[in-house]
Amino acid sequence: MNRTVIIGTRGSELALWQANFVKDSLANIGITASLKIIKTQGDRILNLSLDKLEGKGFFTKELEEELLGGTIDIAVHSHKDLPTEHPPGLVIAAVSEREDPSELLLILKDCVDVHQKLSVKFGGMVGTSSNRRKAQLRSLRPDLEMDDLRGNVPTRIGKLRSENYDAIMLAKAGVVRLGIDLSEFHVEELTPTEFIPAPAQGALAIQIRESNTDLFEILQQLHHADVAEALAIERTVLKQFGGGCHMPLGCYCRKHEGVYQVFTSKADTEDDLPDRMFITSPTTDDLIDKILAKFDKNRKIADKVFISRDLPASSYFRRVLEKHDIEIEARSLIRTVPVMTILNPHILQDIDWVFFTSKNAVEYFFQLKPKFGGPVKFGVMGSGSEDMLRRNGHFAEFVGESVDTTEVAADFAQIANGKTILFPGAESPMRSIHKALSAETKIIDLPVYETMLEESASGTDADILVFTSPSNAEAYFNDNLLDNNQRVIAIGKSTGNKLAEMNITSTLPFSPDEVGLAEAVFGL
Repeated sequence: MNRTVIIGTRGSELALWQANFVKDSLANIGITASLKIIKTQGDRILNLSLDKLEGKGFFTKELEEELLGGTIDIAVHSHKDLPTEHPPGLVIAAVSEREDPSELLLILKDCVDVHQKLSVKFGGMVGTSSNRRKAQLRSLRPDLEMDDLRGNVPTRIGKLRSENYDAIMLAKAGVVRLGIDLSEFHVEELTPTEFIPAPAQGALAIQIRESNTDLFEILQQLHHADVAEALAIERTVLKQFGGGCHMPLGCYCRKHEGVYQVFTSKADTEDDLPDRMFITSPTTDDLIDKILAKFDKNRKIADKVFISRDLPASSYFRRVLEKHDIEIEARSLIRTVPVMTILNPHILQDIDWVFFTSKNAVEYFFQLKPKFGGPVKFGVMGSGSEDMLRRNGHFAEFVGESVDTTEVAADFAQIANGKTILFPGAESPMRSIHKALSAETKIIDLPVYETMLEESASGTDADILVFTSPSNAEAYFNDNLLDNNQRVIAIGKSTGNKLAEMNITSTLPFSPDEVGLAEAVFGL
């Protein structure tokens, strides 16, 4: 192409970064381009939240009109801003590589409370205009207040800086692309599997006229087909639910070890508790049908669910099941007792890491009022232990993200090999993390509690049985048989292995926490 290509873009710093990224990418393949800045409805009206604006395509319509009119050759969009209905005559010629679609929660440092999940002080005010973010935030922290927040990324950060809010939420992709220094804030990063992003978040869409076949062929050099495949699933889910920017819907698709994984969060309004689904498939052929079937409001999930732990009224698992009128039988089949009352202070000298494999380990360890000889990092098996660690006033430097303890162990070993690690835990630990650590690593086991099975564990008529530890599984099936119609969920692989020893088939959740367990219940 021997003429300059005109790229249409919005005028925000992030939009200009995106347009210049495409311009530079074109230059690398010998195509000269220039930019034309176009103001959209979303840029002009800043006093209303997105769900109050009329129509769709608040940040894209004007660019598409100029593209159809021939005044520009390319429109560069944040892919998540595009309506699901594509204008006739236009086509997405290329999709960029995807930036990390995680979310960032930026918190003023004097509004941080480490004891709370997500670290925002109790009852704090969070700024966001996204109904999707509001619904998911409320599901994790019902105490938080929400207020609309509009403007480009620097503007929103400036509003947090001026203390209009205690915290705000932003997409990590925009912060990374602009290279913004966030050191003045406390930052919590929420991965796309724990806080589900907007469909197509983190990717750019390069849009052209359908008739411009020469430019289409050129742009294939910038196209990432694997990203486009995942985004197509996410955007089809959005379309099937009739959604747009205002819908409280998140969807994230990825291919992991040859299997497609789709995480979906959907609420009717920003005030509703979202339903979450985790679906897997070796192909994309039936993924959409599977997702729609799981969200069918007429689907019968279960009348009653048993879980082998006590659940407070605030429990996420309890709240999401009760939303669907599912009866919950929550009772532990084991009890724990401390095995020491005084901690030898010499044990805590020269410790680099303390690793907890359970909530009980955290609770009983801190009852001993430990005093460390120097800086210490904390690692935990999963989010349940992380929450208990927060309640005791500490952050976890490492949180396991898998139900497979061997995977957690391998991840932890990468950062802790060669260090001195204290493992507070049960009297007879499984030592699953230990096995991945190198010979140079100094391991100190510290028994802080003992697990005891109840003398008799009564059975349940629940449709679904959820076991939260190997000991609970053992206690139940020592005295009870499984009904042919009952289905079983194990919180992690260790519990699943214990069930398998007793010839019980079980399902594993994606994550070993209450969110993962709820996903597993609704996924059966």
